[in-house]
Amino acid sequence: MLSEPPFSFTNFQQDAVKALLSTTGISLVSILPILIFIVRQYGSAHPAQPRGCRRLGLPPGHTNLHDEFDPKYGQGTSSDVDDKGKPSWRIKALFTHPIKSCAAVELAVADVVSTGFAFDRHFCFAEHFSPDHASANNGKAQPYWDARTLRNGHYSRLTLIRPEIWVPDPAAPDYAPDLDEVRSQGVMIMYYPRPAGRGLLSCLVKLGIALRLVPRELSFSVPLVPPPDRASAYPSVPVKIWKDTPVAYDYGRHLPQSLREFLAPPDAHAGVSRPLTLFRVDPTHHRQVFRNAPRKEELGFQPVTGFADAYPLHILNIASVHDVAARCARGIPRLSVRRFRANIIIQGPEAFAEDHWKRILIRPTGVKSDADAGVEVHVACRTMRCRLPNVDPATGIRHASEPDRTLKSYRRIDPGDPTNACLGMQCVPAVQEFVIRVGDTVSVLETGEHCYIKLLKLGEIVEGV
Repeated sequence: MLSEPPFSFTNFQQDAVKALLSTTGISLVSILPILIFIVRQYGSAHPAQPRGCRRLGLPPGHTNLHDEFDPKYGQGTSSDVDDKGKPSWRIKALFTHPIKSCAAVELAVADVVSTGFAFDRHFCFAEHFSPDHASANNGKAQPYWDARTLRNGHYSRLTLIRPEIWVPDPAAPDYAPDLDEVRSQGVMIMYYPRPAGRGLLSCLVKLGIALRLVPRELSFSVPLVPPPDRASAYPSVPVKIWKDTPVAYDYGRHLPQSLREFLAPPDAHAGVSRPLTLFRVDPTHHRQVFRNAPRKEELGFQPVTGFADAYPLHILNIASVHDVAARCARGIPRLSVRRFRANIIIQGPEAFAEDHWKRILIRPTGVKSDADAGVEVHVACRTMRCRLPNVDPATGIRHASEPDRTLKSYRRIDPGDPTNACLGMQCVPAVQEFVIRVGDTVSVLETGEHCYIKLLKLGEIVEGV
């Protein structure tokens, strides 16, 4: 019996090659060495599973938002249970966003810690800014790192960076406490589209991708926490995020050049190219939350965040998104809740019922009367919306006006900031640690008025995030 040749094509690849030859007149003899070169040079496999770890999140290809566009979610309900016997007001989906402005990890169960969901906004990209010559000479400005997000026009591609979180698992067959992956409390693998490059090489790479000989994505991994014996490799550096400048671990040593090329293609921003790095939150330098948040005197602790904009948790009502979607359907036919980057997606309440929530109770399904079985969550304020949701998380393409224009046409409802639209609620749990699950019941304990306390003064502008 003859063995299978080491280099062979699927039917799809054969058809693609035939089409290429018929349109270019290139002979098979001349193109075969090129294809072999492409496979050997760029056909690398995805990274191996981190040793002694398990991946957090739903299985690949699974999501609790598979039916998010179903019209039934646009209608609120006041009944206790739905036609399947489940609580009508419940959690539909959970998301943590390990890297600020990058793709989310969808969860069935989430651990909530002092900063919000575990791993949420624990990493961010930042650019290095140097003062101009005049400012440097008069001592008025110093170089600094500034966090980058989807708000920055040429960073809309951040949403295409897809993180995976792998945490130590003593049940894993290859687990050992002295493994690097275990000592660093886990690993984050970052996937991103392969940059096309330029010229002939770009054509070859695109050909390899089209023929499925070359993976569309590249990847690299970083430790979730700097290993104790390698702390010096991750210097603590100030990074500017809004008006705060927390100290964070500089992970720049891990960034491959191809990622820089992906985020800053040659024609992306008029040739401007600044040093880029990845920061990881230093748990000894969390940012305290004040403004609309409850105080330490009430909670027993002052709320904190990592690289989140303001508050530990962000809740979004799917019915409210449906209402916005119906109004901007001409510009965006299918407006996904993913655009708004919330942690907790709730189904059941009518659109914008959440605008007046002050306290809610989240409790496991099946518990109906014992308040002690749930977790109280303070609804601190409404979420003020910028143009970040204009970026489609599936493509990284920024819409010129929507949904920002539609939101501002009818959702500028908060007396504390009448110039910006509201969608979603910013929250602070009454306890620092608990577990939350898809399907948990949501009930309202208190309603009232909200008045947003702005971070920036009138006319004040903060560069970056």
